[in-house]
Amino acid sequence: MVESTDSVTTWHLEQGSAEEVRAVPAPGDLDVRVVRAESAGPEFARFLYTAVGGAWSWTDRLPWTYAQWEQYLAKPGVELWVAWVGGTPAGYVELEPHDGGVVEIAYFGLLPAFIGRRIGGHLLGEGLRRAWDLDERHPSLPGTQRVTVHTCSLDGPAALRNYEARGLRVYRTETAEQQVAVAPGPWPGALSG
Repeated sequence: MVESTDSVTTWHLEQGSAEEVRAVPAPGDLDVRVVRAESAGPEFARFLYTAVGGAWSWTDRLPWTYAQWEQYLAKPGVELWVAWVGGTPAGYVELEPHDGGVVEIAYFGLLPAFIGRRIGGHLLGEGLRRAWDLDERHPSLPGTQRVTVHTCSLDGPAALRNYEARGLRVYRTETAEQQVAVAPGPWPGALSG
C-alpha cells in the first residue's frame, strides 16, 4: 500500500437519545431493504469492509486474521446491518457496544455503485434506530445511553453532512498529521482500473 503523510481532520459525533434520530424513508424508486446479518462470518464482514472502505483508506483491519474477525464478530452486541438493493448488498452499518451504554457506529458506508442514490441517509437512520434498541436483541447489555461515530476528511464528501442530518452532533474536532495508506479495495489493484 502506498502511504503519504496528510493533515487529517476527525469529527467525533454523538446522539443522546432515540428521539434525536431523524430517519428518512428509503428512496421510492429502489427496492431497498435494511436487514441484520445475523450469521455474518469473517468472509462477509471483510467483504463489506473492503468493498465499502477501499475508496476511503480503510486499512486498519486489512491485516486481521480469520480468527481476529471471528473473535470480533462474536463480541456480544456487535451487529452488521446491511442495505440490500434488488438482492445486491449496497452498504452497511456496523454497531459495536462499549461500556456505560455507549454504542459506536464503528463503520458505515455504501459500495461505490450505490453512492448518490439516496440510500445512505435511510441506511444510517436505520442503523441509529438499531443502536438505540440494541439491548432488546442482547439482554446482557445495558440500555443504550449514547450513540457515537467519528468521521474524517478522508471519508466521503457527504459523510459529515449525512451524520448531522440524521441527528448526530459534533462534540470534538481534531486535526493531526497522519500516515495515510491507499487501500487496495476488495482486492489488490481493484481501484487502479
